[in-house]
Amino acid sequence: MRILSPAKINLFLEITGKRPDGYHDLVSLMCCVGLYDTVSLTFGVNQTSVSCSHPDVPEDETNLAFAAASLFFNTLNINDGVKISIEKQIPMAAGLGGGSSNAATVLLGLNRYYGYSFSPDKLISMGRSIGADVPFFIFRKPAIVSGIGDKLKAYQGLESFKILLVFPGFGISTAKVYKNLNLGLTKCKKKLRSFLLNKQSFDPSCHLCNDLEITAASMCPGIFTVKEALLRHGALGALMSGSGSTVFGLFSDSDKALKAKNVLAENDKWQLYLVDMITKENVFERSHRDNFS
Repeated sequence: MRILSPAKINLFLEITGKRPDGYHDLVSLMCCVGLYDTVSLTFGVNQTSVSCSHPDVPEDETNLAFAAASLFFNTLNINDGVKISIEKQIPMAAGLGGGSSNAATVLLGLNRYYGYSFSPDKLISMGRSIGADVPFFIFRKPAIVSGIGDKLKAYQGLESFKILLVFPGFGISTAKVYKNLNLGLTKCKKKLRSFLLNKQSFDPSCHLCNDLEITAASMCPGIFTVKEALLRHGALGALMSGSGSTVFGLFSDSDKALKAKNVLAENDKWQLYLVDMITKENVFERSHRDNFS
């Protein structure tokens, strides 16, 4: 079984507070985009294993895809195994959710193979114990995400922009960004208040906001360099995704996005990906026939 494992972007990300357990509560508008890892599952093996095309991805129990498979089999109470092979295209430590997406993809693939043993809600519940973004990647539709990333509400007021992703050539530790976050400097609450209260359509000129961006950029100033370049070359708006380091630009059409990509490609340290937003349920998710709440 070969399954595409998509990246995501955060069109806004407001940090609403810090919990006693050390996690941060947030509100975010998340959407999958057309940049994919490929996860291959081979069945009929006694033990679970994972391999990856990227040398920096762990190939042991610390890999989230491995953890997802172990959790699935334990929850189903069977002793089966699966061989997991991951072909990486999504940059690591980039704010695009690659590892979480791989874990969610494994859960979805195993659930399909084993006759949809678990409901979508149960899969989301399982995903919560693996990582904060895993529930969203099981949901796989544009969503307002809250809590620590585990509460999901489908969002339908999202226009499909052309996206230019710019990975500046370095990753950022999510843990370090949150550790250095000063909640007194966050600014998204005021900007997003009307949107969240009135359920407005998303407007890149008003609603692009990420409370982690200033902290991440203080650690890696190149983030603002990328953002300024995208805006200078025609993006309707630009923002760092997640905890960084990838910055994305929203464009009204493919021609403008392609022109920007051609210019920005002159910086050989940057990795550029021209992609679409995934605003519709895809064939793989339609096959589940169950409704997410």
